[in-house]
Amino acid sequence: MSEVIDFSGGDDFFHGGSIYSNPKEAGRFLSLGHHVDVYHPYKRARISAPFVVSLERFEHEKSTSIDTLPDECLFEIFRRLAGNEERSACACVSKRWLMLVSSVQRDELRSSQSSKNNHMTDVVALDGSKMMSGDEDSETENDGFLTRSLEGKKATDVRLAAIAVGTSSRGGLGKLMIRGSDSSRGVTNHGFKAIARCCTSLRVLSLWKVSSVGDEGLIEIANGCHRLEKLDLCQCPAITDKGLVAIAKACPNLASLSIESCANIGNEGLQAIGQFCPNLKSISIKACPLIGDQGIASVLSSATFSLTKVKLQALNIGDLSLAVVGHFGKAVTDLVLSGLQNVSERGFWVMGNAHGLQKLKTLSVTSCRGVTDLGLEAVGKGCPNLKLFSLGKCAFLSDNGLVSFAKAAISLESLHLEECHRITQAGFFGLLLNCGAKLKALSMTNCFGIRDMAFGVDLPDSCSTSLRSLSIRNCPGFGNVNLSMMAQLCPQLRCLDLSGLQGITDAGCLPLIRSNEAGLVKVNLSGCINLTDEVVLVLSELHGGTLELLNLDGCGKVTDASLVAIAENCLLLNDLDVSKCAITDFGISSLARSIQLNLQILSLSGCSMLSDKSLPFLVKLGQNLMGLNLQQCNAISSRVVDMLVERLWRCDILS
Repeated sequence: MSEVIDFSGGDDFFHGGSIYSNPKEAGRFLSLGHHVDVYHPYKRARISAPFVVSLERFEHEKSTSIDTLPDECLFEIFRRLAGNEERSACACVSKRWLMLVSSVQRDELRSSQSSKNNHMTDVVALDGSKMMSGDEDSETENDGFLTRSLEGKKATDVRLAAIAVGTSSRGGLGKLMIRGSDSSRGVTNHGFKAIARCCTSLRVLSLWKVSSVGDEGLIEIANGCHRLEKLDLCQCPAITDKGLVAIAKACPNLASLSIESCANIGNEGLQAIGQFCPNLKSISIKACPLIGDQGIASVLSSATFSLTKVKLQALNIGDLSLAVVGHFGKAVTDLVLSGLQNVSERGFWVMGNAHGLQKLKTLSVTSCRGVTDLGLEAVGKGCPNLKLFSLGKCAFLSDNGLVSFAKAAISLESLHLEECHRITQAGFFGLLLNCGAKLKALSMTNCFGIRDMAFGVDLPDSCSTSLRSLSIRNCPGFGNVNLSMMAQLCPQLRCLDLSGLQGITDAGCLPLIRSNEAGLVKVNLSGCINLTDEVVLVLSELHGGTLELLNLDGCGKVTDASLVAIAENCLLLNDLDVSKCAITDFGISSLARSIQLNLQILSLSGCSMLSDKSLPFLVKLGQNLMGLNLQQCNAISSRVVDMLVERLWRCDILS
C-alpha cells in the first residue's frame, strides 16, 4: 500500500513540550479532575480513578478509516495493486471489498511500470541466455486447471465472487459446476459477472436447476470467457436464445453443448451454434419444447465434419431431423435417439438409406414408435461399422426385423434388447444364428415375448457362436429348454447373467455350465430360486480356476455345502454374494479355513441362521475384506457388529 499512498514516517522522537501550538486547544482534549496526577512535561499521567470524557468534543476529531472511502476510490486502489495475491488478500477483509475486487476486469488492471520493474529479476537460463522472471501471474492465471463446485445453499453470489478472486491467483479456474441453487438467495447474474471478469481461463461451465441466472449472466460469461469449451444447461428457465447466441458468437472453441429441460431455448440458439462454432464435437438436447427440426437440421448440417456425438431425447422433431442425421452425420460415432414420438418408420428408413453414418459405432434407440422391421433393417445396412446397439421399448419390432438387422449389421459386437415384447424364441435364436462371428455380448431384459418351448428346428452341428457374455434378466418365459439350446450355441462364454429367471432349475443350468470351454469368470444367478447346491458344486469344480464373481442372492436352496466347495476350489474368487441363502456359521467357518481363498467383498444380507458364533471366522476373513454386508442378519447382535467394526477398520461394514 505504501506504493499507492507514498507515505513514510519520520524517525525523530518528541522531546517534551506541548503537542498543540495553541495552549487553549489542550483543554479540548479532556478535562482533568482531582483524581488525576500529571507529571509534566516528561512523564505520563497516572490515573488513579475513572474519568469521563465528553463525546461531544470528539465529534470533529473522529479518526479516519479507509472504509470511509467511496467505492469508486477503493476500486481505483484495488485495480492498481501489484498482483493477484495482493488483490486476494484485500478480498478477505470484508464482503464489500470482496465484491469490489471481483468487479475489476482484466483490462482494467493498471500496475505502475515501476512496480513491475521492481518485481522483475534477471534469470540465467540453462543455455546461458537471460530472461525476465517476476510474479508470473500472467502465466499461472491462464492455465485453468482448478475445479470448483457449488450445490444447494452454498451456491451464492458471494461464494462465486470468492471463487473468482481466489482461483485467479492459484492457477486459474477451469471448471465450474453449480447444482440446485436457491431461487431466492442463490446465484444470480451478478455472481456470473465476477466469474467472467476474473476467470478468463474458464473452459467448462455446468448449470443444473439454476433458475435465477438468465441471459445477462450467460452474456457476461461469453464476453469474458472466450476459452469456453463445454457448456451444460439443465433446468435453466431464464436462459433463452439470446444467451446461447452470445456464447456461440464469442466462444468459437465450444466443443460440447448439453441442453436439458430449458423451456425458452429454441431453434435460433442452435442455428447460431451451428454457424459460429466450427469445433463442435458433441451435442445433447433433451426435453426442450421449442427446439424442432429447423434447429436440429441447422446445427447438424453445419458441423458435418466435426460432430462425433449426438443425443436427441424427448424432442418435438420428426422425420426431417433423422434424415439430416443420416445425410450429414459423416463424422458421428455415437448416436442416441430416445422418446422421439413424432418420428415414423420413414425417418429411420431414410436415415439408414442416406449412407452418411459410415463411421457410426454406437447406437441407442429407446421409446421410438418409428422403429419397425423395415426401418431397423435399413439402419443395419446403412451403418456398416456399427459395433454396439441398444434397443428398448420398441413395441412394433418383431422377429423378422431383428433377424434382418442381424444379417445386415456385419460388424455388430454387442446387442442389448429391453422391453421388446414382440421378440419371441424364434427371433432370439435367429439372431444368434445370423449375427455373424463378431457378436461378443448379448443382453435381454424384461422381454416377455419369449416362451420356453421346443424350437421346432434342429440346430446345425457346427452352430456355435463366439459369444463371450450372455445376460438374460427378468424374462419369465425363459426356461430350461432355452438354456439347453444355449449350451450348444455358446461354448465360449466368460460372463453369464441369469438373474430373475425363476423358472430355471438344475436340469437347465447344468448343461450350460458343463459345455463351457473358455472358463466362466463372472456368474450372476440371483433370484433363481429353484437352483440348488448341485449347480454351485459343478460350477466351482469346473470353473474354480477362473471364477472371480459369484452372485447367489435369493437362492434359498443353497446351503453350507456350496460354501465348502467354493472354499476348496475357487482360487480367484474375490466377490461372493450369498444373501438370503440357507447358510449357517459352519459355512462361514469353511470359508475362513480356506488357505487360497482371497475374498474382497462378501455379502451375507438376510442370512437369518448366522449367529454371534461367526465372529472369529468373520474376523479372519476380514483381513482381506474390503466390504462386508450383514444387513438383516437378525441373529447377529449389535455387540458383535461393533467388535467387527473396531477390528476390521479397513473394511466397510453394512449392518
